[in-house]
Amino acid sequence: MSDEQQRRQSLEQTLTKARVLIEALPYIRAYKGKKVVIKYGGSAMTDDSLRNSFAEDVSLLSLVGIKVAVVHGGGPQITRAMGQAGVEPQWVDGLRVTDAETMRVVQITLAGEINPDIVRLLGGHGASALGVTGIDGNLFIARAKHPRLGFVGEIAEVNAQIVSDLMDDGLVPVVAPVARGEDGAVYNLNADTAAGALAAALGTEKLVYLTDVEGLYRDLGDEDSLISQIGAAALRKLVDSGSISAGMLPKLRSCMAALEGGVQQAHILDGRVQHALLLEIFTPEGIGTMINTA
Repeated sequence: MSDEQQRRQSLEQTLTKARVLIEALPYIRAYKGKKVVIKYGGSAMTDDSLRNSFAEDVSLLSLVGIKVAVVHGGGPQITRAMGQAGVEPQWVDGLRVTDAETMRVVQITLAGEINPDIVRLLGGHGASALGVTGIDGNLFIARAKHPRLGFVGEIAEVNAQIVSDLMDDGLVPVVAPVARGEDGAVYNLNADTAAGALAAALGTEKLVYLTDVEGLYRDLGDEDSLISQIGAAALRKLVDSGSISAGMLPKLRSCMAALEGGVQQAHILDGRVQHALLLEIFTPEGIGTMINTA
């Protein structure tokens, strides 16, 4: 290749980058100053390249003026920590039984290990992140979900002021899903549910779930049945039909509750895709499944 051909090729690559930025500009304008809650979990939490991609996305969203809060999970890490502590996991109807010793491990793992690791990761990519738990500022108040489950909580109240203030100050709150109980104990929360409840309390523009699937399927066994967009009413009918996988139900129920609570849009994205957040928010095509109030 001649020097002139190389020069032209380099110029074309530069122009392509410029076109990408110009394409994103209307979306940056539309969402600047708006609040977004992201549920962070799955492979995006454990694969190094995906962790870095996630952190770059959050940092860019924050830098262009979008107010981001992150709610994280940690199921696999909790199971591993329980094994290291010699605590045998027990399950009832797919839910982890959380006795006092298990809750101790859960709290240490979520608040003491995973949460600061995400804060460090985001900070390393330019975001000003700060870790909080659902206990801080009474962010989440919970009651026992069922006596058989021990310290597994369902959210009774959300006091989102602490998170809202941090977002307004240009910080990215990273929230560990534990709660103070109405009885004064500490409870473990489903992170999907916590993200939806926080988004509703904040009145966010978007609620985003990063998952290990491409999005919501009308028929889980049919790859061609991926739903790119669906309204809340149609989603409720789909959920009530019983055709949704058990792992997806908490996310969808949280999406429906968040939309009923004032959230404008909910998204289920494949966190295994590099820069999934930017592709969804800053491109006209988007990826995954978008759920709206219509």
